[in-house]
Amino acid sequence: MKRARQNTIKTLISVFLIIIVLGIFVWGNLQFVSQNPGGNDFLVHWMGAKSFIEEGISPYSDTVALRIQTMVYGRAANPGEHELRVAYPLYSFFLFMPFGLIKNYDVARALWMTLLELGILFTVIISLKLVNWRPGILFIGLIITFSFFWYHGLRSLINGNAVILIMFCTTFSVYSIIHKQDELAGIAMALTMIKPQVVFAILLFIVIWSIVNRRGKIAFWFFGSMAILSLLAFFLLPDWPIQFLREVMRYPDYNPAGTPAQALAELLPGVGKQFGLGISIISGLVLIFEGWLGVRSRGIKFVWVCSLFLVLGQWLNVQTDPGNYIMMLPAIILVLGLVAERWSNRGTVMVIIFLFVFLIFPWFVFLRTVVYTYQPVQSPIMFFPVPVIILVLLYWVRWWAKNPIKHVLISTK
Repeated sequence: MKRARQNTIKTLISVFLIIIVLGIFVWGNLQFVSQNPGGNDFLVHWMGAKSFIEEGISPYSDTVALRIQTMVYGRAANPGEHELRVAYPLYSFFLFMPFGLIKNYDVARALWMTLLELGILFTVIISLKLVNWRPGILFIGLIITFSFFWYHGLRSLINGNAVILIMFCTTFSVYSIIHKQDELAGIAMALTMIKPQVVFAILLFIVIWSIVNRRGKIAFWFFGSMAILSLLAFFLLPDWPIQFLREVMRYPDYNPAGTPAQALAELLPGVGKQFGLGISIISGLVLIFEGWLGVRSRGIKFVWVCSLFLVLGQWLNVQTDPGNYIMMLPAIILVLGLVAERWSNRGTVMVIIFLFVFLIFPWFVFLRTVVYTYQPVQSPIMFFPVPVIILVLLYWVRWWAKNPIKHVLISTK
């Protein structure tokens, strides 16, 4: 009885502390959003969900687009300006619905930012577990702080980009596979399909891996969960796939460069497009080769291959944006974990140096190339610095990942 009472008290204290911490996060985010308008990535889907809930207006409609544009520009978007239209599959409505019920945008945005911050926090924790890296509490704090404030982390938070939750679900699916929780892995994979262009490469690899390794439950639960989400969306709006595809087709027309070819075409008008297409072709060939080699991979080898797909999957000539590059955070933690484990004290120094480079260099490039319009607009050059650095480091630690030392060897058997 005494032990049970002590456990109850500990649980109550833990819940109380969690509530206090969440309250601090929400309060801090409210202070931030009240002084810093924006969060356009979230605003688009908040208004779409709100209009659908209150009036039954399709999130893909011109009416909703005009409301969003009016909130941002004070008028309809002019030719050449971002049209701020909903371009997610309709089942994303289930994610944004609770926030669409909140009429005050600042409150909804502050709560959304809190959810994204938790997404980053838990992604870091899961990523550390994936490589069985147990740094001290101060070092964990350093990694978490970096994850919030490096360019691709802070940009995603301020803009309210749902890619942070996609990153969490992707990392959680890999973690679930490692620990033989195939049902959870499949469900988490389905949830990432809110932004399919960001994850299609790694999901394709995992599906093939699951079939080859007789882990078909992963693929079954993935496709089954996708079917359920799609059918629920059909119930809400029967013609949503047609409306969604229409928005996908028009999306590149009002967005900045979304592929390496488009980015290099702006930077190098003469030969940039050809070079960019070459990068996409080479990226695809590398993924095919590494996927073939890694289709029976286990443990840390499997995590390494998934990390490679997270990085090069952004260069496959499919519309994306450097704002989605926070997806590469688990790959960074994999590299840092392998370096720390292999080199001990010297590895700790190297990890700090790498964190400093990842923190400073992208911000330096951004600030030197940013263009200011209704909001700071990043240069197409941002397509390249972080993926290039991560790719170099991934191949640097490739041998360590393929031949792990005992205490970082994790089995998926």
